[in-house]
Amino acid sequence: MLEIKNYNSSILKDISFVLKKGENLIILGENGAGKSTLAKVLSNLISNDKVLLFEENISKIDDLKRAKLINYIPPRLSIFDEYITLKEFLELSSVDIVDNNKIDKIIFLLKLEKLKNRFCKAFSSGEKQLLLLASAIMHNAKITIFDELTANLDISRLKEVFEILNSDLLEQKIVITHNLDLAYALKYKVLFVKNGKIAFFDEHEKFFTNENLEKFYNKTILKLENHLVVNL
Repeated sequence: MLEIKNYNSSILKDISFVLKKGENLIILGENGAGKSTLAKVLSNLISNDKVLLFEENISKIDDLKRAKLINYIPPRLSIFDEYITLKEFLELSSVDIVDNNKIDKIIFLLKLEKLKNRFCKAFSSGEKQLLLLASAIMHNAKITIFDELTANLDISRLKEVFEILNSDLLEQKIVITHNLDLAYALKYKVLFVKNGKIAFFDEHEKFFTNENLEKFYNKTILKLENHLVVNL
């Protein structure tokens, strides 16, 4: 369970909502609306005392325990050591004893075998995004927040990532994205942020109506049968 109540800052205004155990969430909104800031507040990368994580105030939870409960995956991979390999990066992603068998399974799942012993700095932008997903699976927190995970992925890889996000491989997911096709297909609960405020928070089917798409996307998106199309 994740709850935030009456959070205010220079960017976010009166943010309150509850995500129940087992619920997954899509966070949508325009550029600069405050989505990434909200994710950092929820994971305490921006320190606060307004978030309850499994009924504990996040400011009172020690770092190791919090890391096991919630994990924020940034939109871009930051390499602290330019000579670290993919396998070494995944070894560091575990909060428990390193399980090499699990690492090999994750590498196989994401079809990253050819990169296993290569330096991460040499990866393409899409390969770096896949490494972030692999890291999240290795970390295996109770709640994982993905911030624009699918940026720079080709279509075949996007489908693979969708299948992982649509599975039970990770316990509970929060996904920030601009990819409405992905958001629509995942059928998670939806939170829409506009100018630092929550403009919508409800079930998937209630958000993806033509009325709401017109309201939130200024008539640029239409739903036709079971597909979203750009209204050019």
